[in-house]
Amino acid sequence: MKAAFLYGARDVRLGTQPDPRPGPGEALVKVRAVGICGTDIHYYRDGHVGPTKIVEPLVMGHEFAGEVVELGPGVTEVKVGDRVAVDPAMSCDRCESCLNGYPNLCFYPKFVGTPPYHGGLREYVTHPAHLLFPFPQELTFVEGALLEMLGVAIHSIDLPRLKLADTVAVLGCGPIGLLIADLARRAGAIKVYCTDILPWRVQVAKARGADLALNPNETDVVAEIMEATHGRGVDVAFDVAGALETPQQAVDVVKPGGKVVITGINAEDRIPLRATEARRKGVTIRMVRRMKHVYPRAIALVSNRVVEIASLATHRYSLDQIVEAFRAVDEQVPGMVKVVVEM
Repeated sequence: MKAAFLYGARDVRLGTQPDPRPGPGEALVKVRAVGICGTDIHYYRDGHVGPTKIVEPLVMGHEFAGEVVELGPGVTEVKVGDRVAVDPAMSCDRCESCLNGYPNLCFYPKFVGTPPYHGGLREYVTHPAHLLFPFPQELTFVEGALLEMLGVAIHSIDLPRLKLADTVAVLGCGPIGLLIADLARRAGAIKVYCTDILPWRVQVAKARGADLALNPNETDVVAEIMEATHGRGVDVAFDVAGALETPQQAVDVVKPGGKVVITGINAEDRIPLRATEARRKGVTIRMVRRMKHVYPRAIALVSNRVVEIASLATHRYSLDQIVEAFRAVDEQVPGMVKVVVEM
């Protein structure tokens, strides 16, 4: 079968792998759509994410959906023909974190598309059947692939426990940031302020209902948000940009006693903050680690048309065009929100 391998920084090549067969408790999935995520781009640009490095060719891709085509022994959770979203996180289900209800914080995690575990940018994947989530026929495979990033957005919204009439800032309007803004409004936020350095994403944020959408390259976003909140600041600020500047901006725009949620990952693997400002405000900082137990909620939100995700897939490529797909994300081609590889 065809598979796309990352050999090192900016070195993606199309190759082949043997066709897999499902073992006990596994299903064989024909991959139909794969989203290229910010984490994939970190690996593509730098050859590593934090201390995790590419040391041998890796098949990336952890946002994907497909069709079940074969069952391994003992599988009852899915059936052949099911359209499924794939939960890429394989927790041990036995460690302290897992037993306390935090599989996303597993002591012994396996995560597809992260070394050494191959991901979804290949024609077929075997995966534990209990981590496959069937979705309705009316959803496309592209929507199924985007459910993973919606899951991260749901988990990000869960962490600060938003209250009715809260005000929210979302710094970084990539796909997950846009979904966090959508969910914040649906969770009861009275005002949502968004920022991004890409002008077309600022426009998308406006079109999706942001009360204020700003470009930090054109204006002082902290001053603008503070003015919009009459000097109070927002209740919750989400840093989804993965930039060195945005954690401090999040602290600057949040109210005293407010919450900062850091979803983005920056290439330098650090979070620069001025301690005095954060301390004087008594800011609570929450870090987002993937997601937990949210796929059924994600499927329900999309299938009931509460949240719209299909339009976020602005650029689509085939597996044979994998080099062009990664270049498009790396170069931030105008108008791009999300790149999806369809098979």
